[in-house]
Amino acid sequence: MDDRQSAGVTRSAELPEVQLTGQGGILLTLCLAILMVQVDTSVVNLAAHAIGVALRVPMSTLQWTVDAYNLTYALLLMSGGTLADIFGRRWIFRWGIGLFTLGSLVCGLAPNAGTLVLGRVVSGTGAALLLPSTLALIRVIWLEPRQRAHAIGIWAGTNGAAFAIGPPLGGFLISVAGWRSIFLLVIPPGLLAAWLARMLPESAHPEGRRLDLPGQLLVGLGLGGLTLAVIERGDFAMWSAVLGGLCLVGFLWVEKRTGETAMAPPTLLGNRALTGAMGVAAAMTFGMYGTVFLLPLAWLRSGALSVTWAGTALLPMSLVFVGFSHKTGAWSHRFGARPLMTGGMALIGAGISILSYTQTGRPLWLAETGLVLTGLGMALNTGPVLAAAVAAVPPSRAGTASALANTARMVGATFGVAVLGAVYDGAGTGNFGFSLAMRIGAGVVFVGALLAACPIP
Repeated sequence: MDDRQSAGVTRSAELPEVQLTGQGGILLTLCLAILMVQVDTSVVNLAAHAIGVALRVPMSTLQWTVDAYNLTYALLLMSGGTLADIFGRRWIFRWGIGLFTLGSLVCGLAPNAGTLVLGRVVSGTGAALLLPSTLALIRVIWLEPRQRAHAIGIWAGTNGAAFAIGPPLGGFLISVAGWRSIFLLVIPPGLLAAWLARMLPESAHPEGRRLDLPGQLLVGLGLGGLTLAVIERGDFAMWSAVLGGLCLVGFLWVEKRTGETAMAPPTLLGNRALTGAMGVAAAMTFGMYGTVFLLPLAWLRSGALSVTWAGTALLPMSLVFVGFSHKTGAWSHRFGARPLMTGGMALIGAGISILSYTQTGRPLWLAETGLVLTGLGMALNTGPVLAAAVAAVPPSRAGTASALANTARMVGATFGVAVLGAVYDGAGTGNFGFSLAMRIGAGVVFVGALLAACPIP
């Protein structure tokens, strides 16, 4: 039976296959794919300065190099979750790996900025298919809550491992082989993950599910219009923002009329536990992604560090993330998700606040203090916030809920890079602009901490 035929299995039919499949091998395959995606994300931030110099492009193009991926990822995550529910999580997972690897190849061979941005769009499409499938598979395979929390903790820790591996490796590759090498780096693990994906059990819940094309179009125009207005600014920014806002209003109206077959069903959007987790996730990535985009760029533009040392200087944050994120499953089970989410967000806000008092990342010891606190906060928050989102819904909506939670993460990331990058660029890319951008990022994260602290009625 091929993958698409097997995608029609029901939950009762899939359990024996899951029991016969080694859960360790399954988790390894899922985490390898996540490692591939996140290594790519971390090294692209480090390569922004080199890309700008090599292709002679302005700050806005560097923002698009990052946000073309982030925005596509955010826009298609909800549809990616729906497709996983309909056609099967394994089948969509394999398509995601293929597209992501293809996009990386296009970026590595890109002759100009336009082709590079196009490759980032293809990679973002692959990531949008891949990521919700991984969380949905965890949700339906690990049935016991404590074991599931442990699996999600390892999944989140893989993100930290990518942050640990990516910057120093990326800095070395850029200095030795140029910025193109960072995209070609992910192709071998992409091929390996595609081969290992054969061991994954298939699971699907297609009943009552369909692709919501009107909703996808409206949310795409909405978020795209707002991002364009922030990054490009200029005379048309107001009209782009107005169009984006109107499209998002239209999206909510269409989703309400469509009902439970919508891309974002009203019952899920009305689920306060889920939407609260989405808000916390968006605030976290707004501050964090904006910071890891601007800080290396500031170091390199000011000549404070070489690209190799800039990658190494990001390592303490990553190591703290790796060192603590795998513990959050047990801590969440013992203390509850909300204290970890609140404390984690507060630590991220404090770390970014410290960065705002540096002189574009100097002195280095003060910047490292801020990065360590940020890494600790990310470790405490990432696993619990995603676990809270997925646990808020029944298994039949696991793909959609994971897509919504990760859409919120990537929307926050998109606007973090867009808004903080625009503030930094608009203020002259000096210390004032850097400090102002960091303070705005910290403020948004502190709002997320308040949201995490609020009890859900």
